[in-house]
Amino acid sequence: MRSRDPVGMRPRWQTALGLLIVLCAALVTPLLPGAAPGAERDTRRRPAERQADRDGMVAVVERYGLHDAVVLAAMRAVPRHEFVPDVEQPLAYADTPLPIGYGQTISQPFVVAEMTRLLQLTANSRVLEIGTGSGYQAAVLAQITPDVFSMEVIKPLADEAAARLKALGYSTIQVRHADGYYGWLEKAPFDGIVVTCAAGQIPPPLLAQLAPGGRMVIPVGSAFAVQDLMLVTKDKDGTVRSQSLMAVRFVPLTRLDLKPQPR
Repeated sequence: MRSRDPVGMRPRWQTALGLLIVLCAALVTPLLPGAAPGAERDTRRRPAERQADRDGMVAVVERYGLHDAVVLAAMRAVPRHEFVPDVEQPLAYADTPLPIGYGQTISQPFVVAEMTRLLQLTANSRVLEIGTGSGYQAAVLAQITPDVFSMEVIKPLADEAAARLKALGYSTIQVRHADGYYGWLEKAPFDGIVVTCAAGQIPPPLLAQLAPGGRMVIPVGSAFAVQDLMLVTKDKDGTVRSQSLMAVRFVPLTRLDLKPQPR
């Protein structure tokens, strides 16, 4: 009895033509309506990429003794490689700061995690970041609360970070190009303020915009030297307290009237 395999029953030319059609169809990747050719290769919308690298980075953070589940989940979720230049991609998940241009850096993962932990944020917190940089710290904060306001004094960095965050789906983060020393009065008060650049002293406008019961984390000290990472708290009655936590090294707080270093 002959096989009833439909391919075996076809003339050879029909079989060859059918195989050719199947082969051509397999080589065509369907695009979403309105998508441009090559859009299927856009890794900026695939945060699951390099998840193993991210898990390894978080394991290193845990070895420092940081075990806050909310913070670790945030660090595990944000694709750090999207926030570093192409030339730094091999080190994207190393526990080290990396240059991002204009004399600025993306902070060491442990420092990002620790500063986030110190803020003790909840899903209802309003948080201000001074020094957007590439947008990485803001993205980590947004994994915890949607109310994230970030300020960057270097306009190209502010513009690039805003576009990057939007492309990655962080639609609730507001980025503003301005002098962070003065804070963001229109959006105050803030339950948390994180400053990712070193100030010679704690800026009084930031203290004024810290809500009662709020917490500020800020490196204080001379530029390009070892600084103190300070935790500043404001009691319900407005009393301000501060304590030095550890030695750090951050780029200096740049003021709007100073020209940034060239890329």
